[in-house]
Amino acid sequence: MDKPATENCGTTRQRWLFLSFTLPARPSRARVYAWRQLKKLGAVNYQSAWVLPYSREKANELEKLLRDIESHKGSGVIVEGRLLRPVDEEGIRRALLESSKEEYGELIEKCDDFLKEIEKETVQRNFIFAEVEENEEDLEKLKKWLKKVERRSAVDSPMRREVQDKIRACEQALNEFATVVYNHTQAKGV
Repeated sequence: MDKPATENCGTTRQRWLFLSFTLPARPSRARVYAWRQLKKLGAVNYQSAWVLPYSREKANELEKLLRDIESHKGSGVIVEGRLLRPVDEEGIRRALLESSKEEYGELIEKCDDFLKEIEKETVQRNFIFAEVEENEEDLEKLKKWLKKVERRSAVDSPMRREVQDKIRACEQALNEFATVVYNHTQAKGV
């Protein structure tokens, strides 16, 4: 398992992976693909290079990505190493934290949307099983998204706990809504 960047302090500095690459401007599909793969790995663009904490698994993923880049007439280099200046390491940590905050922030917004949807269905008295089922699927999507963000986050973001609390609030709201729907359909004999 990768160590969060925040665990590596003091005299032992973090090992990092750096990727620098070029691709032809057209078609843009290859550039978009590379960007998506790097974001999925949790990499950040810092000083014109993509950077992420070292792990063998991530090094293998970068090697695979570089082969893909080369297959699209691009080129690049992967470097593993430690930064010489603490200020640079702190800059990378800040970039990783900012990236993590962005993802957790988006998840919080989607949880808020979920809670508003449950409230709307309750106010409209839309007490049918299809609504329960639809909201269950939406909640599962939120949970899967959270797991993806947690896996790729290289820093221990304070927003993680907030998202976990929001997910629990969504679970509770859905359980309460399902109970209301159940009671409503039982009263109607459905």
